[in-house]
Amino acid sequence: MTSADPHVQHHMTRLAAEGIDVVRVTYPDLIGTERARDVLLDHLPSACDHGLAFCRAVYHTSPQGDVVPVPGGLDAGLPDISVRPDLTTLTPLPWEPGVAACLGDVTDPATGAPAPESPRDLLRAVVDRCREHGLRPVVGPELEYFLCDPAPDGGWRRYSEAAGVVYTAGLRADGDNHLLRTLRLLRDLGIGVTSGNHEFDGAQFEINLTHGDALTAADRAFRFKSAVKELARKENRLATFMAKPFNDAGGSGFHLHLSCTGDDGANTFAGPSEPYGLSATARHAIAGVLAHAPALAALANPTVNSYKRFGPDTLAPWLIDWGLDNRSAMIRVPPERGAGARLELRLGDASANPYLLIAGTIAAALLGVLAEEEPPAPLEGYGYDSTKSPSLPTTLPAALDALEADTALTEVLGKDFTASYLTYKRDEVARFGRHVTDWEFTEYAYHL
Repeated sequence: MTSADPHVQHHMTRLAAEGIDVVRVTYPDLIGTERARDVLLDHLPSACDHGLAFCRAVYHTSPQGDVVPVPGGLDAGLPDISVRPDLTTLTPLPWEPGVAACLGDVTDPATGAPAPESPRDLLRAVVDRCREHGLRPVVGPELEYFLCDPAPDGGWRRYSEAAGVVYTAGLRADGDNHLLRTLRLLRDLGIGVTSGNHEFDGAQFEINLTHGDALTAADRAFRFKSAVKELARKENRLATFMAKPFNDAGGSGFHLHLSCTGDDGANTFAGPSEPYGLSATARHAIAGVLAHAPALAALANPTVNSYKRFGPDTLAPWLIDWGLDNRSAMIRVPPERGAGARLELRLGDASANPYLLIAGTIAAALLGVLAEEEPPAPLEGYGYDSTKSPSLPTTLPAALDALEADTALTEVLGKDFTASYLTYKRDEVARFGRHVTDWEFTEYAYHL
């Protein structure tokens, strides 16, 4: 099967010359995990011309395989979505010879419009809203994860039990050189990886990505998470971006650096002669993120487990505040000014869907810019004083309620997406509420 599109033919010729005979077409589901299909190179033109059919209910499927009754899925007879390869994102997989991967664009075949639950298209729509107001969001993601080895009991144990290894590299807590090997393979994947190190726990790592436009940054963060998990699987290990996988260790964050450029390409957050060295646009953006933080938590902290990461002295923000180079604040403004002026949202945990976290953050920032409100005075000293700042939601149900109530934010995100997300996540909460945990058995079984 051939396509008349010379763009497709160009890629076919190039891939064949590189010894690639399979293209893996991937896209994020509602929770940010990878859905995919492997396409033989000879059939790539057909996939580009006609799309690949998937059941739309893939967006409504839980990690355990349950199909959640979200409108447009089960009730509509499980209709299709169509996924077309985005060949501009093609890249060989360094660890899988003969295979290249690309992202896919998702549409509803009945309307030709983007699928309502498509996270990538949601972010595109929010970015377009920003551009209508002369703002082009620039994002830098920072992600942490835990690496685990198989345990004798069939579960998982931490890759390293070394203590005191925060901000280190080398064999001190990485006896198998996981970090070096992963950095090099991710470099070859071409997703803008710059550096990495151990984090607080011996089995916890952080790898940094370059800043870029919002959609590209989300694409790279999504591919980064997928690649790290796949590389761990190749070694019979588990890499998890779960918010807090262990009781006696801290959680994993997804910190987001945000600035905006204007039509002239200059950083609109720069304000050398203005308060704090930040422009009015930057201050309004901070005020917007603070104002919509309770609703934003539903996207930044999207699981039942997420809220076990919070608490005093965790360096995970649970109060709604901001500070100048203050890591105990929810929003930290790093010390760089001028072209480097930006805010760092420290709210998100590593389980967040990159597209939804970025879309929600820039939507909140845009609402702040449009409202032209000023933030309160920045936090001074070590934070976590609930008498000085309001608290974030402490549970997923509370965050979902805050999202539903924030009509200004949900208008930017879209009614159909919001309804699907709330239904999906409330089903997750209900399923957890029915589940008997190990803690409950340990606490009650012997004594009651």
